[in-house]
Amino acid sequence: MKKLLTILILCSIITTFGVKLVFWTAPNPLQEEFWKAIVEEWKTVRPDIEIELAVIPAAASSEEAILTAIAAGNAPDISENIFSGFAAQLAEIGAIYPLDSFGDDFWKMVESRKMKNIIEKWQYNGHYYVIPIYSNPMLFWWRGDLLSQLGYSKPPRTYSEIYEISQKFTVPSEKYGVQVIAGRNWWDRWFDFITYYYAASNGKNYIDIGKKKAVFNDEYGLKVAEFIYKMFENGYTAVELGTNPLYMGVVLGKITGPWEINWARETFPDVMEHMWISPPPVPDDFPEGKPIYTFADTKGLVIYETCKDKKAAFEFISWVFSKVEHDVMWIEKTKMPPAREDLAENPAFTKYMSDEFFKAYAEAVGYAVPPALLGETIDVQNAMTIHLIEPLMYLKKSPNDALTTAVKEVNKIIF
Repeated sequence: MKKLLTILILCSIITTFGVKLVFWTAPNPLQEEFWKAIVEEWKTVRPDIEIELAVIPAAASSEEAILTAIAAGNAPDISENIFSGFAAQLAEIGAIYPLDSFGDDFWKMVESRKMKNIIEKWQYNGHYYVIPIYSNPMLFWWRGDLLSQLGYSKPPRTYSEIYEISQKFTVPSEKYGVQVIAGRNWWDRWFDFITYYYAASNGKNYIDIGKKKAVFNDEYGLKVAEFIYKMFENGYTAVELGTNPLYMGVVLGKITGPWEINWARETFPDVMEHMWISPPPVPDDFPEGKPIYTFADTKGLVIYETCKDKKAAFEFISWVFSKVEHDVMWIEKTKMPPAREDLAENPAFTKYMSDEFFKAYAEAVGYAVPPALLGETIDVQNAMTIHLIEPLMYLKKSPNDALTTAVKEVNKIIF
């Protein structure tokens, strides 16, 4: 009898914990808190599929930690914090599983979460490897109080309007119109040239992935390069602007994402009371009333090729993203817009729309484009910094020459 009881207990344990999947979260306490709550809820739904939660191991970057784990044969079953370029790199080496392999179940999940148009921008070599979790559109923040003093009642929309306000506000070595360049790191290109390019080109990609060719030396790229060059040429911006230039009144505007809202409200509450928000600026001939596209700082979730039970992993993922209340929880925990196209219309998110900043970002999600799905993203954007941004900043090359050189150097990398 005792032996039979032992066997029954063991069978119960095996049934209860039939599958154990390792899930790596982003090294972000707010995201970790979200996934802990999700895993606790999942235990009540499918106790036979255990999700072991861990933060991506410490390293120079999440990408380095994940690649090291893959090389060592210690990859997780699922992880988040995957940006589009890294997804392309992982897909190229066969490290992640195409989620559209689940057929109709995949597309039902996509439709349930209202992200059909969003996910189309994540297609790579005819497949979909990533579920985008959040989408942070890049928008412009403006010092409404200072613009009002200059006689304006709304933010500038076009390059010429920025030149105009900059001319009125700029005092050399003291204050400037706009922070045009985000910095010299490779990722800074997302928050300056690429954002401006998407806005000018109606969301056209700066890399033709199918042809493995850079295409930003077109009419749109030239307009953007001329805008950057002219801002530096006229002294309307500067290479060094000091710490927190927007909040200190050194510049009138800059590009930023929704992650800055809470910090800014806590740190500079008086300034934030008068902050205006708008899409990125566009060329003068951009039609009035037309939606303006922008860059999406967006990351997602993947299943690794070595996953012990891909079907169980997808069942968990599908459950998470098919329930609108989980995206409500995501907003509560992280304050970032989930990658959904119905944020502004779905009643589940109505209470967040009273916040003018969150509403602006939510409404821009449908027009926010991720970076090119390119495995060589870091090298490409370093080349853009060296051969495009720095020559424009220091007025070393004309906009056309800088674009021509940059595209040539980028194509050496990706072709």
